[in-house]
Amino acid sequence: MSPVQLDLLLGAIGLVTGAATLAGGIAALRARSTLGLLLAFSSGAVVGVALFDLLPEALQLARTAGSASGVTTAMALGFAAYFAVDRTAPMVAAGGGRHRGHLAAASLSLHSLMDGLGIGFAFQASPAVGVIVAVAVLAHDLVDGLNTVTLSLSGGLERGTARRWLAVDAAAPLLGIGLSRLVALPPTRLALLLAVFAGFFLYIGASELLPRSEGVQRRATTVLLTLAGLALIYAVVKLAGG
Repeated sequence: MSPVQLDLLLGAIGLVTGAATLAGGIAALRARSTLGLLLAFSSGAVVGVALFDLLPEALQLARTAGSASGVTTAMALGFAAYFAVDRTAPMVAAGGGRHRGHLAAASLSLHSLMDGLGIGFAFQASPAVGVIVAVAVLAHDLVDGLNTVTLSLSGGLERGTARRWLAVDAAAPLLGIGLSRLVALPPTRLALLLAVFAGFFLYIGASELLPRSEGVQRRATTVLLTLAGLALIYAVVKLAGG
């Protein structure tokens, strides 16, 4: 793949991730009757990307560079960091006033920027890894848009302001992808970064997406969909030669 083709592909991925964020925000403003089923499937897919794709790729890169000992530690640190930010950001924004809605929306937009960086750096590992990471980001960008609107509104912002924050959140992944094209990482650092994002995705799938699907009455259906998401990513990775 030529650099121009890669830039076009990454640009298209950035636009699609932004569209997914917008779709989640629109769903937050309208009916969400089937959202739980989608989240159940997405939770399995995101965890599958962490376990079947990112972690093995990080270990392979680390072995090539002569050091694999820090990969699992980096994954644990990624999980812990995402957990800390996820749990403390609402506390910081819990005070009265409209600033709570702005702060919550800004933190979600920063998270989306990191998603874009993750996609770009994954493509530095290999196109196959990049595509699978992009699929995982798409799976939870729907929730990012949903959260951006709901937290903005619950923080006292007007619907028009919530829509503007939604637009910022939707543009953030494309910006992150663009920034990743300005930096080339050596294999050791790339391995650790992929491991960190594996930790992020483990938290997102298990603690963000899956709990949001529990409100669905058809519990057996959500279990099957979560397992289907895991199985799909496993099959995709194996077919891609992982």
